[in-house]
Amino acid sequence: MNTYSKCPIELVVRLFKKKWVIEILRDLFFGKTRFSEFKIDKPNLSNKVLSNCLKSMENDGLIKRISDRYERDVEYILTKKGQALNKIVYELAMFGIDEDIGDTKFNEETKGKMKRSFKDKLIFK
Repeated sequence: MNTYSKCPIELVVRLFKKKWVIEILRDLFFGKTRFSEFKIDKPNLSNKVLSNCLKSMENDGLIKRISDRYERDVEYILTKKGQALNKIVYELAMFGIDEDIGDTKFNEETKGKMKRSFKDKLIFK
C-alpha cells in the first residue's frame, strides 16, 4: 500500500487532477447548471468528455444530477460536499489573480473586479 494513499491533501488533489473538474466547479458556483452551459466557453470540451466528467463528479459526491420526468430538462447542482470546496476554489482564484502566472498579468482594475466577482460567488454567508 502506498503510504501517501491516505494523505488528505493528496485525496483532494486527486479530485482536481481530473480534467475540467475545477472549471465545472467554478461554473456551478457562478450559476451554470445545464449541460450546454458548461460548454459555452470551452470549445475543446466534447460532449463525451463533459458527460464522463459530470458522472465522475457525481460519483465523487461533488454534484447532483436533477432531471425532469422525461429526462429532457437536466440540471446539475453542487452537493454540500461540492459547496465545501468553495474556499479552496476561492484561494486558487486569488492566487491566480494576485500572482503573475506565465505571461498573464492583470491590471489593478481587472484584479479588483475579478476579486469582487469571486468573493460574491465563492464565499457563502
